[in-house]
Amino acid sequence: MTTIRHILSTAILAGALSYASMADIPLQGTWNYALDPDDKGVQEQWFGKKLDHALTLPGSIQSQGIGENVGPNTPWVGNKRDTKSVLGDPVYKKYAQQGGDIPYKVPSWLQPDKYYQGVTWFQREIDLPASSSGEWMVELERTHWETSLYVDDQFVGSQDSLGTPHRYLLKGLTPGKHRLTVRVDNRVHIPVGIDAHSVSDHTQSNWNGIVGRMAINALPPARVEDVRLTPSVKGKSVQMDASVRKNPVRASKVLVEVVTEDGRRIGDPVELQVEQGEGTAQVQANLILGDKAELWDEHNPVCYYVRTTIGEGRDADVKKTVFGLREFKVDGMRFVINGKPVFLRGTLECCVFPKTGYPATDVASWEKMFKIAREYGLNHIRFHSWCPPEAAFEAADKLGLYLQVECGAWSMVVGDDPKLNNWVREEGDRILKEYGNHPSFCLMAYGNEPGGNNLVNYLANLVDSWKKADSRRVYTGAAGWPYLGNADYWNAPDPRIQGWGAGLRSRINAQPPTFDYDFRDIIKKNMPTVSHEIGQWCAFPDFKEITQYTGVLKAKNFELFQEVLSNKGMADLADEFLFASGRLQTLCYKADIEAALRTPDMGGFQLLGLTDFPGQGSALVGTLNAQWGSKGYVDAQEYRTFCSDTVPLVRFPRMIWHNNETLEVPVEIAHFGKETLKGASVEWKASCRDGKVVASGQFSSDIPLGNANQVGKISFPLSQIADPACLTVEVSVKDASGASVQGRNMWNIWVYPATLPEVKDMPYVTHCFDQKTKEHLAQGGKVLLSLKKGSLAPQNGGNIAVGFSSIFWNTAWTNNQAPHTLGVYCNPKHPALAAFPNDGYSDWQWWDIVHDSQAIVMDSLPKSYRPIIHYIDDWFINRKLGLLMEMKVGNGKLIVCGADLDKDLDKRPGARQFRHSILQYMASADFNPSQELTVEDLEKLLPSSPVKNK
Repeated sequence: MTTIRHILSTAILAGALSYASMADIPLQGTWNYALDPDDKGVQEQWFGKKLDHALTLPGSIQSQGIGENVGPNTPWVGNKRDTKSVLGDPVYKKYAQQGGDIPYKVPSWLQPDKYYQGVTWFQREIDLPASSSGEWMVELERTHWETSLYVDDQFVGSQDSLGTPHRYLLKGLTPGKHRLTVRVDNRVHIPVGIDAHSVSDHTQSNWNGIVGRMAINALPPARVEDVRLTPSVKGKSVQMDASVRKNPVRASKVLVEVVTEDGRRIGDPVELQVEQGEGTAQVQANLILGDKAELWDEHNPVCYYVRTTIGEGRDADVKKTVFGLREFKVDGMRFVINGKPVFLRGTLECCVFPKTGYPATDVASWEKMFKIAREYGLNHIRFHSWCPPEAAFEAADKLGLYLQVECGAWSMVVGDDPKLNNWVREEGDRILKEYGNHPSFCLMAYGNEPGGNNLVNYLANLVDSWKKADSRRVYTGAAGWPYLGNADYWNAPDPRIQGWGAGLRSRINAQPPTFDYDFRDIIKKNMPTVSHEIGQWCAFPDFKEITQYTGVLKAKNFELFQEVLSNKGMADLADEFLFASGRLQTLCYKADIEAALRTPDMGGFQLLGLTDFPGQGSALVGTLNAQWGSKGYVDAQEYRTFCSDTVPLVRFPRMIWHNNETLEVPVEIAHFGKETLKGASVEWKASCRDGKVVASGQFSSDIPLGNANQVGKISFPLSQIADPACLTVEVSVKDASGASVQGRNMWNIWVYPATLPEVKDMPYVTHCFDQKTKEHLAQGGKVLLSLKKGSLAPQNGGNIAVGFSSIFWNTAWTNNQAPHTLGVYCNPKHPALAAFPNDGYSDWQWWDIVHDSQAIVMDSLPKSYRPIIHYIDDWFINRKLGLLMEMKVGNGKLIVCGADLDKDLDKRPGARQFRHSILQYMASADFNPSQELTVEDLEKLLPSSPVKNK
């Protein structure tokens, strides 16, 4: 075609402005396409011929069933670390084959039906009306990844931003029909890291297409091309710095106004003069909002807009640019917004969108997710190694969320690879210019956990350049590491109760439970510390989710885990394992979060996560599933008791007490609400399970913004508790009127008799299944077999690392990191537990028992056999594991316990009470096991000779 006089391509980054003043020609709808897996289209000039196949854009080709079937040779983008020890079950091998009647299934992440990596060409015709300026802007929002644009048979240019729209400026197009051809290449051509959530199959999938706004906009002769807004809280004003394209034939006036969302003007307008000519002019205006203007923060997310109008009639250019009257800064070790301290209560958003396989670009979808985050007490979202689209910022602006945005990388060559270094610097500049006016955009980093010989120098220089260019937010080098002295804050991996690789040496697994510690000796003293990816506590899979995956990505991993569980004869226990493990997961997250809230001057935390992470071996770390849905074991109301802007905290030195003691514990409040609570009423009570209140009290105090606010002590004697009991200690914070509850939190503690009653008719107690034990059973005796640590053979459970906590991340991705179990599950009303109050799942009273215990593998027993207390196994393997078993053996009756019930009972009050409950049961008429096992069955499981404690 010969209708093009001249085409100029450039990336116009307009700060999220819309080029829609004169004529907006939408490009959504039917396009033709062609796959180019051998990348020969440029050489063969596919842009000059008509493409034959049709699809719909916006969208990805995978979402429309285009691509190859997945299989063992699929070139996934993402590391695979599934260990042979974890994936040795025949079920995994069966589904790992290509072809045949058995479908391929991958256990490592959610699985698309179709996969394609390479070049795709998209093409359609457009009909352009006349343009007064002769200039047009093509906008392609959220492409994956690199695009090249051709108009008719002419190359316009290429762009490769992951986080911002691709825009192409066209000049010299005549009115009438033209052919647009877009080449999209989803290969990883910049070494951002194949696990980076901007590109990885671990999360969003390596899709190919264009999924956001698509349009061609006619550009007026004079127009505002870029607006930067810098609010002043002190002056109740906003400084506008704008770039204006001049009208070549006449001077222009720019009317600048501040308006509310509904169009109401705030303050006085300003009119600016722009002379005629070529090129651009820089204009400034300081806009006074007035004393009644409201500040933006999490408690009052009021947004304003600067509206610019230039030109008249069909040549008029009108744009609205959002801002909030806010200042997000660092003050010593604290973040402050508008001068008030901020504590970041955050989670990660890892670009997980199972229905589409690509991120949402509509505001409604983001509002739905962000409202859930707010319901669960969060005020902060970290976008792990990716930058979200415009819609996410708009939703966060309205809901008062503080966003940490990253430049799309998780690379091991940071500072070493010039191609990556240049791209990250350019991508950061693009992100700042595109989204920098949004009040929710408060924090920024390069990306996640970098590697590289020169990363420190590179990231330090990057931070310096950002701070110099744009002071409207705070910056750090990377999430996780390294510490940079010139950064504004530190995303630190240390302040947490379980770190990567800590295994059973972590605080939660190595030290008896207390709530009187914090991280004050760990955090930095010269900048805010935000703990990096805390939690990572897993729950058992919710197999009811499988049918919810109706879109592009399917839960084939869950199907594998479900089949393994069924083959082990425990399909009926799936929901029970989910609930019990979920309650332990909740307990662990509560401990992590409260430790952060107890720490004076800490900047905040970032969870991994509120939702499941579907990749990297399937990390079921969320209270919510990967689609932000409830799993049924904890709701938002309970979660907010320990994760909210006002959280009562009690520094318990231990969680188990005896009834000859007095409970005396200090109470403090972490308060990051809207303002100081004047004359607040802090009320506490301790209740039995039947609701009876055994003690209560009240303090009155002003509670300033901040944490470590000491308000008083809980103190009462425990002598009134005669029988073993679980008490719930609850603390509430009310306003001065007592009518409004600002915060409420609760903890379970246990009170046991200091002196245990004598057990008559004691069983024979042993530590091995030796000949004497067998003779005792043969004579009709009762036997308690309490295993010593290290006595089980590896195949019988000796190689299973049992800890109190649930699994960290998952065993497949962490090279089988300990612990390997997800807590206990039992019937709490079983008579063996009558003197050991429990809810059927792990709580702090189990710590003494679980610590140094062993999980007994019962796979060799009949599938119908059930122990009194299960250990919930790693979902990859799903062994039938027991902590406490009972059975008839010939004429006798036997209980086997995987915990040592003799060692140091004076230091293990939980184990002491647990042992006493078992002995009482064995001495009673209730001890009559219904399940029978043979001596031969038990000889396969149990040690035949004693071992010394290790």
